[in-house]
Amino acid sequence: MWIVCVSVGKLVILQASLLTKKQLCYLLDFFSYFRKHIESFADKARLLTDLTAKRVPQNIVPLWTEHHAEALNALKLELVRACETSLHTVQLDRPYDVYVDTSGYAIAGILAQKNESGIEYPIAFFSSKLTPTQKNWATIEREAYAVLIAVTKYKSWFYGSKITIHSDHNPLTYLTDSAPKSSTKLMRWSLALAEFNLEFRYLPGKRNVPADTLSRPEGSYQ
Repeated sequence: MWIVCVSVGKLVILQASLLTKKQLCYLLDFFSYFRKHIESFADKARLLTDLTAKRVPQNIVPLWTEHHAEALNALKLELVRACETSLHTVQLDRPYDVYVDTSGYAIAGILAQKNESGIEYPIAFFSSKLTPTQKNWATIEREAYAVLIAVTKYKSWFYGSKITIHSDHNPLTYLTDSAPKSSTKLMRWSLALAEFNLEFRYLPGKRNVPADTLSRPEGSYQ
């Protein structure tokens, strides 16, 4: 089991143990998304990617060594170091991309911007555990709540800027269509978001790896 959490704008990954190859693949996908910001990513991740080969069984516990743990720690430190330097700078005159996702446990997302060359840079991470009541919400409501949290958290940056919300649940667009007519709660949320220049774009879950990873605090993947 491994846990990803966000605290004071810094990414922290706490790893108890990786039990399966599937869990390792998912974690590597998360780091790979930021490979442009991790120098010599392929080399640093080599020992870990070797464990994802077809010949390797799903249970990787017997194969896990101190060298694998060191390789994983190296990737964590590289990403944390990147977040503490150039990745956190906000350009107030540029559009924003917000990637959100939800699981049965939490909502989470990543705030990013593109530079002059079109390279996307993460500038903030956020996540929040769901209360027992919120866990019973429909998926569309949890996704909409993730958007609301993001916009509220970074509203001082967002005013006057274009914001593109990327979600792996297409019904999120329902928030600005018929859903507000049938749900008082969603109507309130829709009104709260109306003051911002928002655009919603559907993003399949396989391409929304960072937000999906952050929303699953106990590594529970289906």
